[in-house]
Amino acid sequence: MSSPAPHISEPRTDASKADAQSSPATRESAVDDVLASLPEIPPFDEVAPLDARALSKSLFERLAVLDEGTHEYAYVRNTLVELNLALVKFAASRFRSRSEPMEDIVQVGTIGLIKAIDRFEADRGVEFPTFAMPTIVGEIKRFFRDTSWSVRVPRRLQELRLDLAKAGDELAQKLDRSPTVAELAERLSISEEEVVEGMAASNAYTASSLDAQPDEDEAEGTLADRIGYEDHGLEGIEYIESLKPLIAELAPRDRKILSLRFVANMTQSEIGEELGISQMHVSRLLARTLGRLRRGLLVEE
Repeated sequence: MSSPAPHISEPRTDASKADAQSSPATRESAVDDVLASLPEIPPFDEVAPLDARALSKSLFERLAVLDEGTHEYAYVRNTLVELNLALVKFAASRFRSRSEPMEDIVQVGTIGLIKAIDRFEADRGVEFPTFAMPTIVGEIKRFFRDTSWSVRVPRRLQELRLDLAKAGDELAQKLDRSPTVAELAERLSISEEEVVEGMAASNAYTASSLDAQPDEDEAEGTLADRIGYEDHGLEGIEYIESLKPLIAELAPRDRKILSLRFVANMTQSEIGEELGISQMHVSRLLARTLGRLRRGLLVEE
């Protein structure tokens, strides 16, 4: 449906601007004047693409003669945003496969649309959709680049990841196999170290849950089942290996007392009965032996 071209009124003088700021009633009257000068705009969801383009052209011509910050300027600018939301939805549909909600993508794209409206100059002879689409898509891509990574990495590595993915697909089709690091480096004219760095950075893009189930063709359990655990017994290996030669130097009775106390878990009284000596004697022998071993460890360190 076509709409008549709007009647563009002359810019207001400084006196009329002052009058518009004098009272709320005056400001409402000024907005009414702007509405009267605009073409009739049907509900935004009913405007066909060609009609939206014609209406946008008229609104941009009207926006050019309004002062930024006025109620009239804000109304025309907001109308342009509503009228061109279809561009945002079209751009957002290209990212439908991403995990982010479509509402968030549309919201970010709308920010790009607003930036495009603020920068657009109708007298340059460029159609607004042609001018706005790169800005909208760029804003959405920036959103994914800055927020989609599980671990933040430098932007240089984020861009390198994309270059590696593209070069990898092209070389795989050409070679009928996965390309090597050297082939990727030659294709992108970078060093092999940079390729390895970019591949490592790719691991930070997504994170898997420890409880995630494996693929059907994998016999292994969840990732949590395959991750190693901390073996606290390893902490004492160094001391055990250091004690072995020190214990070997002890007298047979001292070694037997250590074995009965710390291996068999016998009490000092039980050890005394086993060896035919008093519990007090066992205590003195055990304290002497432990002191000797302790000093030996300190000397070794």
